[in-house]
Amino acid sequence: QLQLVGLTGFERAYPYQLSGGMSQRAAIARALASQPKILLLDEPLGSLDALTRLHLQGELQRLWRVEGVTMILVTHDIEEAIYLGQEVLVLDARPGRIKRRVEVDLPFPRERGGAGFQRIKRELLSEFSLGAGI
Repeated sequence: QLQLVGLTGFERAYPYQLSGGMSQRAAIARALASQPKILLLDEPLGSLDALTRLHLQGELQRLWRVEGVTMILVTHDIEEAIYLGQEVLVLDARPGRIKRRVEVDLPFPRERGGAGFQRIKRELLSEFSLGAGI
């Protein structure tokens, strides 16, 4: 699993020797070790810097293609949800119910600057604008 997540050569590293991105990869490798059918990811990239986050989004996409495991990703990052997901669910704050379901019918790999991507982003942002003109 370490090769799959790009950690070959760090088999004997201690946790304090790993960067934030490497720690996230190690956590994903641990989760994949049991060969799950579904992988639950709760804000897996939230604490990372922007460049590491973009890189690991690509790695998650690659893992999905290689492993074929279903991933359920909880994120507050709308672009991340569109980039990685096939479907985005917007939840009401209280009670936590599905407010809106948006299908992401874009081919992989996705272009963040593409018209379709931006259309879906605007559609999702409108759910949070509260009339603010976003």
